[in-house]
Amino acid sequence: MYCSEEIAVSTGRSAARMGPAELVQAAAMARRFYLEGKSKIQIAEEFGVSRFKVARVLETALERDLVRIEIRVPAELDAERSDALRAHFGLRHAVVVESPAEAEESPDPENLGEVAADLLGELVDEGAVLGLAWGRSTIHMAAALDRLPQCTVVQLTGVYDAGTAERGSVEAVRRAAQVSGGDAHPIYAPMLLPDAATAAALRNQTGIARAFDYFDKVTVAAVSIGSWEPGISTVHDMLSEDERARYASYGVAAEMSAHLFDRDGRRVGRDLGERCITVEADRLRRIPEVVAIAGGQRKADAIAAVLRSGLVTSLVTDTAAADHLLSVPAGPRPALERADPDD
Repeated sequence: MYCSEEIAVSTGRSAARMGPAELVQAAAMARRFYLEGKSKIQIAEEFGVSRFKVARVLETALERDLVRIEIRVPAELDAERSDALRAHFGLRHAVVVESPAEAEESPDPENLGEVAADLLGELVDEGAVLGLAWGRSTIHMAAALDRLPQCTVVQLTGVYDAGTAERGSVEAVRRAAQVSGGDAHPIYAPMLLPDAATAAALRNQTGIARAFDYFDKVTVAAVSIGSWEPGISTVHDMLSEDERARYASYGVAAEMSAHLFDRDGRRVGRDLGERCITVEADRLRRIPEVVAIAGGQRKADAIAAVLRSGLVTSLVTDTAAADHLLSVPAGPRPALERADPDD
């Protein structure tokens, strides 16, 4: 549980104006109500008073500090920023993890992954279909999973490097399926292909086609976000210099699951998607719960761009990114597509 309430019942000086009998009765009623979970009607019957009298006593106990209620979350979670970020971008869930001062530029993917793993444990129901996209954060999340209802797990994107598939997204899918006791549907294919024809041919292969068939059944998806710069975006690093320059000229600011977005959250570079093995944007939009995992100051603008697209419903991030996100406009959800200059 990431949020808990601590209730203390005391007889301190602030309640001194209550007589001893009132103090004892109020403390007993407060204990029944806050600690034992009894209803006001049950308490009224026990003490031989009306439920309205119980309500007044409990209210007085709070006013005079006889009862103190504290909301506490684990130290690594920032509840205030989380709630503010959720409201700011209209998200279903936002979880902000404390980032050490020395790690503001580069987030701790293991810490984000551990929190995201616990969030998935809350969001995934038995019999659901969980989709996992390529990303360092999603890989760390899968490694941290220790509880998950039985569900089917499907890979949403091809692999970054075929030589590391067993240690990357394929292994993440297998790990999640192992924890849940469900079926796994990995994709043994590169994320980016030389041309659209090769990508189309691979999509028709039996194993890959079977995974694609599950895309419309996904109920919860976990994705990563990259900004358009070396080492921060997988797709950026896979392209040639000329291709990077061309997409940069379209105003690309962020990448998620091989889809490119400008600062306003509109998709650009549609031709790139035709060369990729990945869940299509319109199918991604139909998934009920899409959890993005990304943090750090360097990714903050990219995270904002993807949030503006409306494709993400929940976010796991850190304080370094959250502070920036809370300082920028959420913006209206744009049309998903924007015409590229050379179309």
